[in-house]
Amino acid sequence: MAYRATAATEARKQALKQRLLEAALEIVSREGFAGLSISAVASECDVATGTLYRYFHNKAALCAALFAAASQREVEQVAKASTRHRSAADNLASAIATFAHRALRNPRLAWALIAEPADPLVEAARLSYRQAYARVFTELVREGMRQGCFHCNHPELVAAALVGALAESLLGPLSPANPSPQHQESILEIQQFALRALGCPVIPQPGTPQPGTSQPDGEHHEPT
Repeated sequence: MAYRATAATEARKQALKQRLLEAALEIVSREGFAGLSISAVASECDVATGTLYRYFHNKAALCAALFAAASQREVEQVAKASTRHRSAADNLASAIATFAHRALRNPRLAWALIAEPADPLVEAARLSYRQAYARVFTELVREGMRQGCFHCNHPELVAAALVGALAESLLGPLSPANPSPQHQESILEIQQFALRALGCPVIPQPGTPQPGTSQPDGEHHEPT
């Protein structure tokens, strides 16, 4: 009986923690990390601020936990898109489209995850998740090399460069100060850039189906 009570209590704690993180995610999606605070999350969930301190020691810990949860979700979606097709070129285009579409669908949150100045704990997590994305793209590049459609000498270095280019290229469209409405055109340009950089002969052209994007990602309708 004691074990069941403990398990039930732990389940309630985890459920409340998840609810707090979801509330924090909603706030950051509206206002960025600048608008996130312990009191704001407590108000959103209609709980006492002391309740949050049982799970997060301070705002920095809350931001870091939120960042990790949101970024892990995005890495998983990109990883799934990177294995959807037989062709590595299609998979690279699909991974890029998934990253970009999900970011552009919730630009305020994506800006917070990619570029908004934040606590050092978040900055450290950013580096960790950049590396997670790079591992996904490294496997993509290696597969393309095995298939003979990608050409490079250092797949890890090229993968890191692709992740950096992808994030940097979206800063303009995502910026709250200067959003770009040309989303599909921007995504196509990024796909073309990445495929050309790898010496891939299959380059999507405007007005034709893009590798990996003819069938929309089943997750695209989900919130970022």
